Amino acid sequence: MPDITFITSGGKVISAPEDSNLLRISLREKGGIPFKCGGGLCGTCKCLVEEGLANTDAVKKKEEKLLSTEELEQGYRLACQTFLKGDVKVSWEETPKGSATGTRQVEPKVEA
Repeated sequence: MPDITFITSGGKVISAPEDSNLLRISLREKGGIPFKCGGGLCGTCKCLVEEGLANTDAVKKKEEKLLSTEELEQGYRLACQTFLKGDVKVSWEETPKGSATGTRQVEPKVEA
């Protein structure tokens, strides 16, 4: 079973079955990845796969709309669209204290 390390949540490590969705595991195990829609529309669950990017499934069209080519190359993914094949370590931008959880949205990238 793959291990998921939630770096931003103090390095919390959870084991999950292969082909598990990253956001669902975070929600079930209190991993801490922020979320709002859960369907790849808002970008709130944008996270950086710091280790194990090769252990994730292919980038989805919804991710290509919300994340730039540079972000994808750096290892950013939408947790709601990411399924795991092996161990990963993920981090994300923390919600500032005093603001509501899950309110940060990513604007769709503009096609040139």
